[in-house]
Parts: sequence; C-alpha cells; structure tokens
Amino acid sequence: MQHAQKEAPPKGLVAALCFVLFFSVMNATMFNVALPAIATDFRLGSSTVSWVVTGYSVLYALGSLLFGKLADKYPLKRLITTGLLLFAAASAFGFFADSFAWLLVARFAQAAGASCVPALVMLIPIRFFPAERRGRVMGVIASTIAFSSGVGPILGGFVAGQFHWNGLFLISLAALAALPFIRRALPAETARSGEKVDLLGAGLLGAGVASLMLAVTQFSLLWLLAAVLLTGLFVLRASRAPNPFIRLSLLRNSAFVNGLIASFAALFCVFGIFILTPLMLGQLYDLDARMIGFVLFPAAMLAALIGRAGGSLVDRRGSRYTLMAALLAMGAGLLALSAVTGTRVWLIALVLPLINVPFTFVQTALAKAVSAVLPQEQTGIGMGIYNLVNFLSGAISGAIVSKAAEFDGGHLNITALGDRSMYGFIYFALMLIVLATMIWVYARIERTASHAKAGRQAER
Repeated sequence: MQHAQKEAPPKGLVAALCFVLFFSVMNATMFNVALPAIATDFRLGSSTVSWVVTGYSVLYALGSLLFGKLADKYPLKRLITTGLLLFAAASAFGFFADSFAWLLVARFAQAAGASCVPALVMLIPIRFFPAERRGRVMGVIASTIAFSSGVGPILGGFVAGQFHWNGLFLISLAALAALPFIRRALPAETARSGEKVDLLGAGLLGAGVASLMLAVTQFSLLWLLAAVLLTGLFVLRASRAPNPFIRLSLLRNSAFVNGLIASFAALFCVFGIFILTPLMLGQLYDLDARMIGFVLFPAAMLAALIGRAGGSLVDRRGSRYTLMAALLAMGAGLLALSAVTGTRVWLIALVLPLINVPFTFVQTALAKAVSAVLPQEQTGIGMGIYNLVNFLSGAISGAIVSKAAEFDGGHLNITALGDRSMYGFIYFALMLIVLATMIWVYARIERTASHAKAGRQAER
C-alpha cells in the first residue's frame, strides 16, 4: 500500500485518536466491577459471568492482530471507520440485551470493533508522523491508556451502582463523535492489490491464541495441548503459504523479538499489579469498589499528566536510555509497595504513582523501539504482534498472580514494614522480574537501537 508523505498532520488528530482510545480501553476495564450485578440479574456463577470480560479480552487481542495485518493492505481510514461503526452498533445493541446470551453477543461484537483502535492508533504515528515526533505522540497515547485504565473501574462502579450495568454500553457510543474528524484528518491512501490475506493462517493463529488464553485463565491442560497443536499447524502453514498471515522471517528479526520479550516481561509485572492491588485492598483493608477506585485513581491521573514527558525523553535520549531509567524507577516502586503493604492505606496510594508513571515511559519507549526495526511493508502486522504479546502478557499475569495470592506465603515477605502478607511477597517477586528485564534491555536493546539508526539512514 502506498502511504502519504510524512507532512505535518492536521492539528487535533492526536487528540481525536486519544479520545477514541480512551473509550476503547475504558470499555475493557469498566465492566469488571459490574460482574457481580450481572451475575445476580441472570443468576450466574462466577466462572460463567467472567466470560463478559474473558471473551472480550480474547477477541480484542485477536482483532488487534487482524486489523494490524489488514492495515498493511487497506487504508487506515477505511479500517477505523469499519471498526468504530461496529463498536457503536454493538454498544447500542448491548444496552437492550435482555439475556446473558445477547449480552455476550454484544460484548464480543464490541471487542471486534474496538480492537481496531489499539492496532491503528499505534500505526498512525509510525506512518504519518516524522521520526523525531513519534516519541512525543506515543507518550500522549501511553498517558491516555494509563488514564482510561484508572477511570474505567471508577466510572463503571458509579454507573452500575447508581443506575444499571446496561448503561455502561451507552458510554461507549461517545467514541463515534470523533470519527468524522479522524476521517477528514487522515491522509488518503490506496489499497495494495495482488496479495490476499491468508485466512486459513489467520484462523489457525486465532484459534491457537484463543486456546492459549483459555488454558491460562482456566488452568486447563487440554486447552494448552490444543494451543500447541494449533500453533504448530500455523507455523507449518506459514512456511508453505505463498503469502502467509505472518512471515516467519519477521520472527527471525532478533531486534524485533528482543523488544517483544522486554515488552512481555514489563507488562507482565504491571498487569499483575493492576489485578493484584484491588484484590489486596479489598482483602487486607476491607475497602469496597468505590474506595478502591479512589485509592487507585491518583496514580492513574499522575501517569496521564506526567506520562507525556516520556515521549519527549525517548525522542531526546532514545528508547534504551528511557527504558533503563523507567524500569529502575518501577523496580524501586515495587520494592516500596512490597514494604508498605499491610501498613496505612494512604501509603499505598502514595507509592502507586512510582509504578504507574514509569510504566507510561516503558510503553512509549518499547513501542518506538519495536516499530523502528520493522520493514515498512510489515509495520501493520508487526505492531499487531506487539499488541497481541501485550494482551497475552496481561492474561497470563492475571491468572498467575491471582492464583499465587491464594497461597499462605506471607512469611516470605522479608521487606514488610507492617503485617506480612502474600501480596507483599508477590510485589517483591515482580520487582525481581523488572530488574531482570532491565538487564535484558541493557544487553539486548542496544542491538535494536543500532538497527533503527541504520534503517533511518537507509531511508535517507
């Protein structure tokens, strides 16, 4: 596909993209607090009602990968229009859902439409913004993700508590307001002809990823075996198809793979914190959903306000320097969180920004580092894989840390300043993973930076 020249994009494009991203991310998190009410209305068990979130996550991850692949062939304007219209239609339908089956249909359709947003919002800075400005744009995007993740549970709890959980669907309709501006602002592109999307390969990969996520969330050996089998069939298909869904040569790009590994490890820790901390606040401090939201919100707000600086730092000092500094700060924040868990709740609210703010820097630096080493014709599928790895990291992290929290291992928390708990020990273990990631970045991302520099020089 032929792309427009990297001229100055219209003012307000980034704001419009972040407006849409806000609702896409928030929609994924605000239903979490409504699960008890949905379970009561439809008389469901926890394992059944969890499909409102689990099913959404699976389709959101797969859709992000598919939209990334389609972006290498079709204009972004067409793709984001299709996705947002589907998202809005599903949101309107979900408001009137009068059975659990129709509720799931609405959520799955929402996920299919909303999944265009993370894929395309990451691609637009790469495709239409000059290299020296991409870091700042990605910093704004990372700040939006952090803010919407924090607002989601608070808004979801308020709407579900004061009105009804079906009102959460109406909130997502607001994303459609930005579509006309985005369509006018995006440069014209022409579709690339002659290469068909490998639907069989996409199906095998999608089924494999879905099986893996089910294996992780349900701790099922059967689903794990299915994931291994389907992944093997996908690799076989990719090695033989004339135009595979993912070219295996992309996975032999060491700089790209190094970035994926660093991203998986860093997000494993952060998603673990996002899932573990509300559980800890509820169990150790007996806080309700509203109060938990208030404890978490300051960190999300500070991440949104300060996170933009991460983009400027990446543009000035590079991805590797930013990653090292941000991971070191995250490690210090986790060590502090491990120590204050079991003490005053206000200390936890004070420490959480030391993790959330550096995380936005990590997101920005990794996104720029990974995108810089991708061939132009594979940026769509490459960033789709990057998003998929992040979603898988979150699913695996959530399953592992929530299961680990059930064990009685508080005596292992050697850093505790108050009552010892398993939560504090898990935070300490996550800190060790962050430090290991920092060592990996120091040893490996240098290669990524070198490749990126060589690629930019070649373009000139």
